[in-house]
Amino acid sequence: MSGDAEQAGRFAGKVALVTGAGSGMGAAVARQLAAEDARAVVLSDVKAEGAEAVADGLRGASVVALDVADAAAVEAAVEGVVREYGRLDVLVHAAGVDDPRAKQLIADALVEDRPPEITDRLEDADWRRVMRINLDGTFHVLRAAVRVMRPRKAGAIVVIGSSSVFDTPVGYPHYAASKAGVHAMSQAVAKEVVSAGIRVNVVAPGPTDTGMAARTPAALRSGFADPRVRPYATAEEIADIALFLASDAAANLIGAVLLANGGRFTA
Repeated sequence: MSGDAEQAGRFAGKVALVTGAGSGMGAAVARQLAAEDARAVVLSDVKAEGAEAVADGLRGASVVALDVADAAAVEAAVEGVVREYGRLDVLVHAAGVDDPRAKQLIADALVEDRPPEITDRLEDADWRRVMRINLDGTFHVLRAAVRVMRPRKAGAIVVIGSSSVFDTPVGYPHYAASKAGVHAMSQAVAKEVVSAGIRVNVVAPGPTDTGMAARTPAALRSGFADPRVRPYATAEEIADIALFLASDAAANLIGAVLLANGGRFTA
């Protein structure tokens, strides 16, 4: 056996938890963690069957059904990882939602060549759903992870944010606001916990070819087509960035927000 074949992966012996692992970027992260020799990869998703399909055949993989908006459930899931495996080394938080109804309204305006009228049509339930999952859910996950990582004085947390924080798409105020909160909260936590040996960083993807993107109306999706920049990222490309941040190679990155939007704009 060659030396390269014998060389352990970046996450050899590590215990990892991935939220939103039933599809898209979360699924790609989970697969890569397993491929890079993580001792255990716990896949969580509100739809457990999706996570189970991803976990099938992955070495060291297990699944937990999890709604990140449920604070008690998040605490129980993270505590369960520590109870089962003794620790939590890596957490990648990829769970999140968009708003298909708002996207359709934006697309309709594009097709009809008129300004979108979204904000005055948003219901309280639309706002709360996006905030509850994207922002509250991120707080629940960060808090639970810090609670178990701080005593061991070690850990890496990577949060999937969004480039919409910077370009604030017209007609999408609730989503942009939720992700802006995610970025700010992650950076604040990062500065707090670095002294405890915990690193927190953010990936801010642009358009990425996931199930969520596939549900984007065609008129809106075509608006992202620009021959001057890279096409839609793949979930695997974003996963590569997330796992770089989770690896020892990123030891000096604390509270970073890496914009991964294919050159559409810089921040």
